[in-house]
Amino acid sequence: MRTLRLLFWLLLIPMPWLYAQNTEDLLEKQIRLEKTTGTVQEILQELSQLGGFTFSYSNHLPLQKQVTIQRAEQSLREHLAEVFAGELIEYIVRNDKVLLRNKLNPQKGEPTKGKITISGYVREKGSGELLPGVNVYLPGSTTGTPTNQYGFYSLTLPESDSLTLIFSFVGYQPEVHRFSLRQPRELNVELQAGTMLAEVEVQGSQPEQVSQSVQMSQIELPVSQIRKVPALLGEKDVLKVLQLMPGVQKGTEGSSGLYVRGGGPDQNLIILDDAVVYNASHLFGFFSLFNGDALKSVELTKGGFPARYGGRLSSVLEMTMKEGNKEKLRGEGGIGLISSRLTLEGPLRKNKSSFLVSGRRTYADALFRPFIPKGDAGYYFYDLNAKVNYDFGRRNKLYLSGYFGRDNLFTRKRYDDQSYQQARLDWGNATGTLRWNHLFSDKLFTNTSLIFTHYRLRTFESAQEPDGSEYLRQYTSSIRDISLKHDYDFFPTPKHFVKFGLISTYHRFTPDALVLKDTDVNEQRRQGEVIDVVESGLYLEDTYKPWSRLKLNAGVRLSHFARKKGGYVRGEPRLAAAYNFTDDLSLKASYAQMNQYVHLLTGTGLGLPTDLWVPATGEAPPQRSRQVAAGIAKDFPQKGLALTLEGYYKKMDNVIGYREGANFLPINNSAESANQVRWQHNVTSGQGWSYGTEMLLQKKEGRFTGWAAYTLSWTLLQFDELNFGQKYFARYDRRHDISLVGIYEISPRITLSGTWVYGTGNAITLPVASFRVAEHFPSALTLIEVRLPLPRPITTGEKQLPDGRLPPTGPSPAVSQAKEALRANLGVWSLQRLQPAEPLLLLPPH
Repeated sequence: MRTLRLLFWLLLIPMPWLYAQNTEDLLEKQIRLEKTTGTVQEILQELSQLGGFTFSYSNHLPLQKQVTIQRAEQSLREHLAEVFAGELIEYIVRNDKVLLRNKLNPQKGEPTKGKITISGYVREKGSGELLPGVNVYLPGSTTGTPTNQYGFYSLTLPESDSLTLIFSFVGYQPEVHRFSLRQPRELNVELQAGTMLAEVEVQGSQPEQVSQSVQMSQIELPVSQIRKVPALLGEKDVLKVLQLMPGVQKGTEGSSGLYVRGGGPDQNLIILDDAVVYNASHLFGFFSLFNGDALKSVELTKGGFPARYGGRLSSVLEMTMKEGNKEKLRGEGGIGLISSRLTLEGPLRKNKSSFLVSGRRTYADALFRPFIPKGDAGYYFYDLNAKVNYDFGRRNKLYLSGYFGRDNLFTRKRYDDQSYQQARLDWGNATGTLRWNHLFSDKLFTNTSLIFTHYRLRTFESAQEPDGSEYLRQYTSSIRDISLKHDYDFFPTPKHFVKFGLISTYHRFTPDALVLKDTDVNEQRRQGEVIDVVESGLYLEDTYKPWSRLKLNAGVRLSHFARKKGGYVRGEPRLAAAYNFTDDLSLKASYAQMNQYVHLLTGTGLGLPTDLWVPATGEAPPQRSRQVAAGIAKDFPQKGLALTLEGYYKKMDNVIGYREGANFLPINNSAESANQVRWQHNVTSGQGWSYGTEMLLQKKEGRFTGWAAYTLSWTLLQFDELNFGQKYFARYDRRHDISLVGIYEISPRITLSGTWVYGTGNAITLPVASFRVAEHFPSALTLIEVRLPLPRPITTGEKQLPDGRLPPTGPSPAVSQAKEALRANLGVWSLQRLQPAEPLLLLPPH
């Protein structure tokens, strides 16, 4: 009896091993499909016929879902992994039958297998630059996540024998990784810059498509594409490229100011490596201070703001500087018509630490000096970007970056050894950011930043007469910030992406400081007021996907502003939603409240650097906006096109403007009157409305790229103390705006690009009368003429300048003689204007 029992167990012992061997043999069986595209059910039927086995499954599986198999011949395991990519499906082999079933437990509704987190960093191959905004996803599904600002991603997925993960980013070749997921895993990926290759092209739903993103009213432009757009005088300008997008207007022809959805230039939050930039222009607004050679990413948000942003009403422009090449030393430079630039980057310690230094300076002052006899006058600007970083390992990274720039307009004239006259206008920015990235776990990422920002402008004029008398007038205004910012990124599940954090900023405003000196009369001095305030924000937001076709971004921001005489605490709810009717068509909507606690006092003429930054007070309360937007997003994957159509409505309260005839500079030379001049006495607050429709058709891939943009909008303002209390069109109101941009890569060495712009004329008030006033200038009384409109209803913005169009600005080829050795940009600019209905006649003084 014992012998029979022993024989029985000896016969049974090999059976599990033989069963497992049979299972592995069938899963590894090579099968060549004749039809690689079809529904899940059609692919399973073909596999069954060619493989000589049968499938057993329920109708609850996604049998009618369209799939594409990338390789016709591969193992059954690999075929099934592609068929069910992104689905919670498992398969069990029983002899010649394959059982397919959902991994969810019918009773508990939870995966029968545990969930495992995979995380890591995505870098650029060859430089080691961390890449933000890279899409990491499972093919054939909507499960995925983008890398954060510092290139980190985290996904929590059910454990699997075979998992396919794709990393894709515009301008880079996608990376496909196949592996088994049985335990927490770190997967760091490098993407190769270049166009997408056909042999690694991935079909199916892709989260990087505009229809798959919950965020609306957002523009992301690759820096490589920005540098190919034709530019005035060869200066590649980020802000001018953004002006070619829907919903973004320019202030005056050729300027780099941004007027987004009816908001003024002070209502744009411009961020460079977490530091706020208050004046973003050179050469009186014709060029921006952002050197494209030093930038890694550019993102503009016009509405539906996530809760992490605050402090402005109209837009958020976030830019990140390059970190520097971690593998080799390289340089890049350029010589333009008005300026030259040079960029150096390289490793301090290979693959651990790197640096970046990028500088630019104009030389117009040197070029024109020989043509200015008996004196000296000129203008120049410069800017410098610098950054260093150190990688302490997977969990800790340290960055130090800064920007320094200045504009200087001057004139000097000497009459003899005892007499001279000189004047100067200069302004500039300085920023510094110290950032520490720390990874607490595979699901929790944090960034801590210490930030410094300083903006200052100064006007100066002095003179000395032969009799020894002197005259001096110097005016300065500045704002200085010191900020502490602490942010968290939390990846609990693929359905949730949570961000929370806080920021506190100590502002020091010096709205105006004036020094007057005149030895012919007497000496007066006045030191301007210094205002210290604290602005803080606490936020929480969650990108949530309750169902496969619905995505939400819900959040709230609590803003706080404290000054000596009281303060403000306000809540700012935010909500954005996207519903996908199909994989490439979605309906989106958003609502956002914003508060702004700093004001820019600007006149009604050109935007000059002499505009003043001031804090909110009782006389000038914080500005507030409420914006609602809705639209559709449609992708055309086969053609590489994306179409967005949006409508928006925005209401603004407590908008700041100058009173009629107000000026921030006193023209009376008495000390008493100078002390009485305060910026609060010169301003008034009102309200504004902006609404319109925007359309953008964009192509980001292929040899031909570019976009077509159209904006139809209205912007109105109303102040009780201006224009008799009646509404009027803002000076930057523009009814129609059309932009066409085309970039064609003839070869890797030659690129042809061009732009065409049409815009309705801006609103303007024409002068109809004049009178003369006295101005005191070194020991003399000069009469100057001031032309003002007569007081009558609807005087502000009553007419429009003629429409204008900018025809194609090509060719603008970039020719390279050797790889990364020489690049030449040739451009042709042309401007056409329609004639006005009635001439604008400027009369001489009389």
